[in-house]
Amino acid sequence: MPDVRLGSSQGTWILLTTVLGSSMAMLDSTVVNVALPRIGRDLNASLGALQWTVNAYMVTLAGLILLGGSLGDRYGRRKVFVIGVVWFATASLLCGIAPTSGLLIAARALQGVGGALLTPGSLALIQASFHPDDRSRAVGLWSGFGGIGAAVGPFLGGWLVSGPGWRWVFLLNVPLALLCVPVALRHVPESHDEGAHGRFDVLGAVLGALALALLTYALIEARGGTAAVVAGAVAGLAAAVAFVYVERHHPDPMLPPDLFASRQFTAVNLVTLCVYAAFGGFFFLTALQLQVAVGWSPLVAGTALLPTTALMLLFSSGSGALSDRTGPRLPLTVGPLLCAVAMLLMLRVGPGASYPVDVLPALLVMGAGMVVLVAPLTATVLASVDTARAGVASGINNAAARAAGLVAVAALPLLAGMGADAYRSATAFDAAFRRAMPICAGVLVVGAGLAFFLVKGRPTPDCRHPQRHTHCALTAPPLEPDGGTGHRLGTGAGGT
Repeated sequence: MPDVRLGSSQGTWILLTTVLGSSMAMLDSTVVNVALPRIGRDLNASLGALQWTVNAYMVTLAGLILLGGSLGDRYGRRKVFVIGVVWFATASLLCGIAPTSGLLIAARALQGVGGALLTPGSLALIQASFHPDDRSRAVGLWSGFGGIGAAVGPFLGGWLVSGPGWRWVFLLNVPLALLCVPVALRHVPESHDEGAHGRFDVLGAVLGALALALLTYALIEARGGTAAVVAGAVAGLAAAVAFVYVERHHPDPMLPPDLFASRQFTAVNLVTLCVYAAFGGFFFLTALQLQVAVGWSPLVAGTALLPTTALMLLFSSGSGALSDRTGPRLPLTVGPLLCAVAMLLMLRVGPGASYPVDVLPALLVMGAGMVVLVAPLTATVLASVDTARAGVASGINNAAARAAGLVAVAALPLLAGMGADAYRSATAFDAAFRRAMPICAGVLVVGAGLAFFLVKGRPTPDCRHPQRHTHCALTAPPLEPDGGTGHRLGTGAGGT
């Protein structure tokens, strides 16, 4: 049984290690969008290249994150965590020195592989190391420090882009890794899941990532209408069909199909797809809109988004408690509708916009909607399956959220009619942004409708309450540990 106490020196070192590791992914996910306009200008990149700068990371992360959790369980959580930190930092260094957009995109894909190894390990190490009496407090401290990182991330990103330059958005991960790895090796105990067995679902992970990559390529490059785009779309669909086939026949699939026999589990994941598709498109385009159309600096644009994060950090715990009493249907219906209103309010944000009059009201409503929505979403996912399978269930929900976000970043500019150079023109980008926000709002309304008609309205008496009640990530839900080992764990902070 784990026996490290929170007040001990070893407990402090373990907490420091996990916070440093998760902070790498946290900071990276919150600052890259702010850096996109400068990246585009410095590397003479098209809008499609900027989309790939976000999505190359998300493709490999979403496709491999469940496999990364399983590798940690089998071969050692500390070992896989340290490998992930080193891999992530090395890929970040390659991102920081990339001379072209193509090399930056390739490095971002490698960064996602590191994230898939690193992300599950952070919370897993806490769950596997601390004494049960201290575990909840340790998770709460880890979550609180993560919330601080989420709050300062956009500000720090804006300062880096406006000052030392956008490359430091990635290079900042290197000193964090140099501090994290020695501490982990010296002070964090190794742990395994003694019950982990069977074959890894490597083929399923590869097919899932391949399907996401090919479909993303087809959506981003669809403006050209070339034969390669059609071939990519067909191949992506074929890979998706093959993925479903493999998962149905693999003896130990990373995405067990029988979980979807639960109507509640299926319904909540459908809501997740809608909600996080809208969130992914919103935050991708808003960071560009504030700089390209409104004309703000990266520092001001990054700082402008702080109210949403602050509301999530301060009030999500109370929202989770409220949903325990009301049942999940109400918050999962009202939350998306509030976010939809916020996106329609963003139609007021354009050239000459005022922050207190135009931008802040929309972000406050957005934050309120996310407060109402995110904690109940996570709790309902966990409550819809047996306790022993809560880890894999939350992992699937996390992967679904990331996949929805990357598809939105690929598809929304196409649906809004953004040209390859739209971000270079304030007028062109503002016009496309005004077409995109109603689309995001419509997707949220669909999500609210699915919640209202498909999610059970009554509270679940045997609900497995998440240990992490504080939510701060903007584009991905947190993952919670399973009954005791932390199997397939992760953190919502890792998304971009």
